[in-house]
Amino acid sequence: MEYREPSDRLSGSVFVTSCLWLMRLSIFVSLVVCMYFAYRFSFNNILHGSWAVGVIMFWALTAYITLPRIHRQLTKLYLPDYFIGRVRTGDGLLGDPVNLAVLGSARELRTAMEAAGWVQADPIRPKSFIKIIRATLLGESYPNAPISALYLFSQRQTFAFQKEIGGSPRQRHHVRFWKTPEHWWLPGGAQADWLGAATFDKHVSLSLFSGQVTHRVAEFVDEERDFVLDSLRTAGYHHINTAMNFTSGFHGRSAYGDRIRTDGALPFIDLQQS
Repeated sequence: MEYREPSDRLSGSVFVTSCLWLMRLSIFVSLVVCMYFAYRFSFNNILHGSWAVGVIMFWALTAYITLPRIHRQLTKLYLPDYFIGRVRTGDGLLGDPVNLAVLGSARELRTAMEAAGWVQADPIRPKSFIKIIRATLLGESYPNAPISALYLFSQRQTFAFQKEIGGSPRQRHHVRFWKTPEHWWLPGGAQADWLGAATFDKHVSLSLFSGQVTHRVAEFVDEERDFVLDSLRTAGYHHINTAMNFTSGFHGRSAYGDRIRTDGALPFIDLQQS
């Protein structure tokens, strides 16, 4: 193998870095150009054509294309890339607090949740997306309604479970679970096979933070955490030990502007001893 001097390796590294930045710059410029013509078209519709079409286009572009991409870039700069007890949206914004830990296999977790009366959510696909919109607008039942993707360890949830309320997905109990990386330790030295985030969807409305139509989360997330635990106890899963003050209790807002409060406790559910 040919030996390369450190200066050669450095110059190679600089070349690769320069190429990456040129690629990012070209993507950014292309996005700006596309956004310019898209917004120009929407403004033309507002001023000279159908104002309703123009307003809808402006809102859709801003809420679902422009703002998410801005957030995605900015959160890489100001949010730490390590575990802080919060999950993230696809745009990188802080979402629900992590409030459940599970010891057990994927099969044990699924079996326990189904025994406790929870229904696994359908994956988000065009068919399920259209179905949940219809069910929400018309008040129809959809027990397996899909749940939006949130991220932990840079991965979307492995499982999502829910309990529909009132025969419609407008309101529902729901919880997401992520597989923890192999040989990964929680702060303080504890270990868990799964981490979960349980919140209650109280209604569907427009988010003032993102401009998107979304489920709004109930403020006191600890109540939903305790609801999950009570359902598991009723199903015979009693090996639950709670780490009090695992994280600092806080009140703040989710990525979509919902107020959230938590006491920072983290229950450990041991399915292997149940």
